[in-house]
Amino acid sequence: MDKEEQPQNGKPFKITDAERKTRKGLVAASLAELISKVAEKMSLEGVTVVLEGDGTEIDDEEYFATLEAHTNLMILTRDQRWQPTGPPCRLSMDQLDDAKGGMELAGLVGKLKHNLCHVSLLGGAELELLSDMDPDSIADITYPDRVFLEQLKEASGRFLSEKRQAQDALDLLRLYQEKAEATAATQD
Repeated sequence: MDKEEQPQNGKPFKITDAERKTRKGLVAASLAELISKVAEKMSLEGVTVVLEGDGTEIDDEEYFATLEAHTNLMILTRDQRWQPTGPPCRLSMDQLDDAKGGMELAGLVGKLKHNLCHVSLLGGAELELLSDMDPDSIADITYPDRVFLEQLKEASGRFLSEKRQAQDALDLLRLYQEKAEATAATQD
């Protein structure tokens, strides 16, 4: 059987609960069948099925049919909400009073620890906060990985510098364009 072909009785899925403590493999041909099997195997009723990665709700058969085999799905009960993976935040305001940015810095580091790609999307203020941080002041509180914090600080400084250079280049181009338009207007 070709890797892309699926057995006639459905596709395999990786199922987890909201706390990501229970993991099961289920094969289902439809959303209704998946929900039925979840009720049977995980003893859960009245559930919502979402993509584990981003919390996108799967609420119709058409969308369900587009899912790849081995997609990671999360099952939520009525009172549960999807949460991203990542280390729990174990911080209090008193612990970070001396650190520049306090809770904002800790939250930013936590978000980037989960997905480092977001560092390239940060604004100047956030990059400045990260590039000015003291890794020693938050290493014990947030994450024991001091090397990660040092590298994050260095990368943030680089991105901040590049953003400032790009903004300076854009400002220079804008001045050049204004000067060229003024010169053209006086020549007419």
